[in-house]
Amino acid sequence: NMPMVCRLTGNWVPQALEKGWNQLIERHESLRTVFHEVNGHPVQQIQPYAFRSLPQMDLTKLSPEEQEREVKQWIQTEVEAPFDLEQGPLFRGQIVKISEEEWILLCNMHHIISDGWSMEILLQEWMAFYEEAVGGKSTELAPLPVQYADFAQWQREWLKEEVLNQQLAYWKEELSGELPVLMLPMDRPRPAIQTHHGLTHTVLLSRSLLDKLNELSRQEGVTLFMTLLASYQSFLARYTGQSDILVGSPIANRNYREVEGLIGFFVNTLVYRADLSGAPAFQELLSQVRKKALKAYEYQDVPFEKIVEVIQPERSTSHSPIFQTMFTLQNTRQELPEFHGRSIKAMESYASIAKFDLSLSAAEVEEGLLLSFVYKTDLFDSGTIKCMADHFENWLNVIVEHPDKSLAKLPMLSELEQQQLEEWNDTAITYPRESVIYKLFEEQ
Repeated sequence: NMPMVCRLTGNWVPQALEKGWNQLIERHESLRTVFHEVNGHPVQQIQPYAFRSLPQMDLTKLSPEEQEREVKQWIQTEVEAPFDLEQGPLFRGQIVKISEEEWILLCNMHHIISDGWSMEILLQEWMAFYEEAVGGKSTELAPLPVQYADFAQWQREWLKEEVLNQQLAYWKEELSGELPVLMLPMDRPRPAIQTHHGLTHTVLLSRSLLDKLNELSRQEGVTLFMTLLASYQSFLARYTGQSDILVGSPIANRNYREVEGLIGFFVNTLVYRADLSGAPAFQELLSQVRKKALKAYEYQDVPFEKIVEVIQPERSTSHSPIFQTMFTLQNTRQELPEFHGRSIKAMESYASIAKFDLSLSAAEVEEGLLLSFVYKTDLFDSGTIKCMADHFENWLNVIVEHPDKSLAKLPMLSELEQQQLEEWNDTAITYPRESVIYKLFEEQ
């Protein structure tokens, strides 16, 4: 599920929101798409447009405390409610009235018809339609040149045998040999069949640290994504003692202008494999990651599930194939529309779901670098992840100060932890000369 929750303040008109909602549904076929099974394969079926109401809930009679409790429970329930892929709709929305000038707007889509890029399109166009409804001002949105089904058909025709084999050849070589399972220090053994119960731990790192990371990226001729990915891979290597680190990461995969304005599932997953044997310096690792990333971008078109099908890694019900951790950098800030006398502000909404053992998401915000650690509660306690997040912050601070030093020699612990560790390891005892043990040594 892909939820988006916003707080609306000011003079909002629910009927205009509902009208804009329907204009979106009419404009984008993805929002009218369901999936049926035909001869064992899922097939898109686009339903004709029909008016759909935008449900409303009124909480104005509740106390502020009751409202907060009710809204939190409502968001949690809605975010985790499943979709029926055959019956649809795969796009739900609702507004909650808190007061005369405060509303909560929630829309939720199944990932099969959407991605992160799509969410920004949805909000921008919805608000444009809203302005048209309340002010009579034309949205001036150009007709969509293609729809998602057109892209899907084109992709199938383009990824014919010759192109597909060329794309797959790179991934076969890159993912050859044994693919190690990431052995993070867990609080409990892996269950025989993995579940996806999860929680999220967030931490905000300082603006000064983000500035240093950006400066290091410029010096080394890499993007912030590459710097953070290399930081995460080297951190995982230190945490696990493994030198072969595989991390998955999404890529927008919108390489053609015609699809830039479409709502749909375009995002693909790339695998980044880092070799940390030989204790390289961070600068050396960064050079390696840069080359791997550029190659991965070059061969980004083949769907990840096709790679899994061809690589045929050893499958297990206890963990995901090829990689067990994901890294994401949200480097496109969602620009919320600005209105006169009204405002819209995004709200956090976390589902208690973890798709991988551990996922790290980073985002540049005004205050600094926002990190979100999504983890499986079957494997980790909250205290373990909090400690891991603290260590990662320490690791980033050390890396930006000593990018030319061997990663094996860089400390990951805080100064207090290092001091505590030294105290624990200081086990030398001075025995009195008259002790029996000391006399035995003297006699020998």
